Amino acid sequence: QVPLVESGGGLVQAGASLRVSCAASGRTFSVYAMGWFRQAPGKEREFVAAISQSGGRSYYADSVKGRFTISRDNAKNTVYLQMNSLKPEDTAVYYCAAVRSIVLPRTTREYDYWGQGTQVTVSS
Repeated sequence: QVPLVESGGGLVQAGASLRVSCAASGRTFSVYAMGWFRQAPGKEREFVAAISQSGGRSYYADSVKGRFTISRDNAKNTVYLQMNSLKPEDTAVYYCAAVRSIVLPRTTREYDYWGQGTQVTVSS
C-alpha cells in the first residue's frame, strides 16, 4: 500500500497560478512513477501529467502542456503539480496516483494507488 494525500487545492481566478501537492507515506516512494489526473463533474477522470521515478522524464496531456509542470522531491516523498495560466475548464478534483512502472502510464487502469483528491476551482 502507498497512502497518498493531496493538498493545495482552492478557488482562484482565471489566469492565476496554483500548486497542488501529493505526499506519500512509506520508504519506497522513489520506486513509483507518479501521475496526476483530474475529474470534472459529469466527466470521466482524465490524465494530466506523469513523472518517472527519478524525475528525469515527464509527459503531459495536450490540454495542459506549456501551462502545468509536474515535479517530485523523493527526499520529501512528494510530487507536485504547478498550474499556471489557469482556465475555468481546469476546474476539477485533482488526484495523484502511483504505480511501479518504467513507462509513464496515461490511463487510470494502469495505476495501482490513488489519493482522495483535492478540489481546484477556477472562476472566470
